[in-house]
Amino acid sequence: MKAALAWLQEHDAELIADLGKLVAIPSISTDGQHAAEIVQTAEVTCELMRKAGLQNVTTLKSGESAPYAYGEWLGAPGKPTVFLYAHHDVQPVNYEADWQSPPWQLTEREGRLYGRGAADDKGAIVAQLGAVAAWLQATGSLPCNVKMLVEGEEETGSTNLQGFFHEHRERLLSDVIVVCDTSNIDTGLPSITYSLRGVFGAHVEVRSAKMPVHSGTAGGLLADAALALNGILARLLPKGGKVQIPGFYDKVRKLTTAEKRTLKKLPGDEAKWREEFGVAPSVQFPLPRNVHGYEQTWRQPAVTVIAQEASSIKGASNQVLPSAQAIVSCRIVPDMDPNEAFEQLKAVLTKDPPFGVEVTVKPTGAAKWWITDPDGPAFEAALSALKKGYGAKASAIGAGGSIGFVGPLVDLFGGAPALLLGIEDPKSNAHAPNESLDLGDFRKLTASLTHLFANIGNLPDGKVKADPKAAAAESGPHAPREVSGDAKSDDRGNKFI
Repeated sequence: MKAALAWLQEHDAELIADLGKLVAIPSISTDGQHAAEIVQTAEVTCELMRKAGLQNVTTLKSGESAPYAYGEWLGAPGKPTVFLYAHHDVQPVNYEADWQSPPWQLTEREGRLYGRGAADDKGAIVAQLGAVAAWLQATGSLPCNVKMLVEGEEETGSTNLQGFFHEHRERLLSDVIVVCDTSNIDTGLPSITYSLRGVFGAHVEVRSAKMPVHSGTAGGLLADAALALNGILARLLPKGGKVQIPGFYDKVRKLTTAEKRTLKKLPGDEAKWREEFGVAPSVQFPLPRNVHGYEQTWRQPAVTVIAQEASSIKGASNQVLPSAQAIVSCRIVPDMDPNEAFEQLKAVLTKDPPFGVEVTVKPTGAAKWWITDPDGPAFEAALSALKKGYGAKASAIGAGGSIGFVGPLVDLFGGAPALLLGIEDPKSNAHAPNESLDLGDFRKLTASLTHLFANIGNLPDGKVKADPKAAAAESGPHAPREVSGDAKSDDRGNKFI
């Protein structure tokens, strides 16, 4: 371990340079215009894998998918195998004028590394490979086996990932899953994410006529589709902090007393969130009474209008518009059924439409929620590794976002523990201008992964899962129990809706 950690210190500048090579490639997957760059990033990732010492490095595909970079080191017979996941595609730049440095040039400023993809998720690629290289380059071997997969379609919903997993199951099969694509609760404070919200979308369209009509001729006579749409969407405005959709909260799993107690100990309050999100002083947080902000964003459902369109402002004309549309995104939590929740939303949006306009609501896709109990040998190994790497006790936290493949991959690997370790922090601004990665946290995560490999390799008899007897003693797959210490909420066996 001493030699491996020393290697990291000696090669710190090299690892940052490797991240710079990846950030320099605009591997945007969301616009369909950067296929060549995505191929290039996969190839550079493979080069970095070979340099780190991984073997059987190659690019893989499934059907028409973007390339996956894959590498492995299986020289520790009898030891557990760790599956490392990251992704090499990124979001568009957006609002380029707001960037304080070139988005495709890794730039260090006040202890942070700026660039598109620096945090989400190219920093994770380099951190994982840094830990691999620390062992292989310093000692010639790893304490455990490693398989690493870097995807190129995560930002577009990982459309081909499930098929890829099933197609390459035997090659990928591992004992522990490590994903570095989540956030830490704060800079310098490590976190393991044990719950993820799911998400589903709905395309809402309102139509009142076949064509637009001059507003001088028909204004006040014809139904305004844009006004009708906004009247319909206004039904979703929260009251008392809760979305007004009948039945929407009926199946929401309640937090345990221990979880609520843990939330209150985590850093974060209204003043902090106002500063981080740039909230105007007059704007209130629409929280239910006695609901903590983290509970709202981690374990309560939410409805957001993420797009709305009736006519271009630039090309606006005095017309009564015949149609308008919007995309509504809904975050769901344990134990909500996405199909049932969609029907509940649809019923609210289509009931008694203003002016009798035609309203259609169609699903646009969904990802399931996921939750596990952060307990057992693999989680203890991770908590210990994070404490050593960061010099601070790790917290088990939830996340408001979705990583749809985690649950199915856990099932595919026979219930393998999934360790979701933070790479971002509240200042990272992923998907937004001036995306950045805290340099100190980058180093600490890399060191933590180096410790994690040793901890996993030293587990007695290679046992990574929690005691199955404890799981069998529960009253059901979603039965919550009160626990002490870090926040926990059971879902033994990783059962999914």
